[in-house]
Amino acid sequence: LSKVLFICTANSLDTIPGPLRDRLEIVELSSYTAEEKQHIAEEFLIPKQLKANGLTKSQLRFKKDAVADMIESYTREAGVRSLERLVGAVCRKVVKERIHSTKIVTITKKNITDYLGRRRFKPETINAKDEVGICRGLAWTSVGGCTLSVEVNILKGKGNFKITGNVGKVMEESYNAALSYIRANAEELGVDIDFEHTDVHIHIPEGAVPKDGPSAGITMATAILSAVTNRAVRPDVAMTGEITLRGRVLAIGGLKEKLLAAKAAGATLVFVPADNRADYEELTDEVTTGLCVRFVTHMREVIKEVFEA
Repeated sequence: LSKVLFICTANSLDTIPGPLRDRLEIVELSSYTAEEKQHIAEEFLIPKQLKANGLTKSQLRFKKDAVADMIESYTREAGVRSLERLVGAVCRKVVKERIHSTKIVTITKKNITDYLGRRRFKPETINAKDEVGICRGLAWTSVGGCTLSVEVNILKGKGNFKITGNVGKVMEESYNAALSYIRANAEELGVDIDFEHTDVHIHIPEGAVPKDGPSAGITMATAILSAVTNRAVRPDVAMTGEITLRGRVLAIGGLKEKLLAAKAAGATLVFVPADNRADYEELTDEVTTGLCVRFVTHMREVIKEVFEA
């Protein structure tokens, strides 16, 4: 075995035991973009599945809009394994149809539900209008990037603070740091409420989906500040970055996936930690076109632009 090279793949490193990770040479590959998935499907997956199921290009054709719909509405993944399974499922149904008919089948966005059933996923979208106490954050998952809508309510109470939405310990710490920053700088930020007689409730839908990670700090701080000052957050804004007690913004991971998620949701202004500028410069125009990215080092820089005038 001394001359054997073992290669394995994983969607997430978090579940690999530390002693094993220490003995691995790890090469991280970022998610495919939607356009890359489209090319992979058209040039490799579809021909492969056609051959595997005894079909030819003249018997079954996939329109571009059908492939795009499969990527957007039927899969949630960083790679293309599920996409290949969907192509295979369509091929097998067409083979079954050809027992009774030899007509040419063309898969389009209009008839794709006849072969794959109802669409499983709805595209994420930004808020239709500016709202108080709601801010959209960006998250990285093992199947790519996604957006998170952070909601905050302010109620009369006894100074209690809670966070819901099935969040982990790291996000709870982000929430506490964000709240402490706002309370410590209340006068400078224009906050005029009595926290001793106010309850703050922050919620991150969807409640059944586990969430954790060190990049939601500035999103939570913005949502809380919006709620306590009754100022609406711009609906076209998304952000990512951890916050310290002094308001500094720390670097994050998964920038490419997060920007793709922001773009897909319709965001146009994205706040990113300044320490991630080098990561941004490595991205292609396909990822960055249409996005106005602001690199920030402190929470004050976010506050200047995020609220509606």
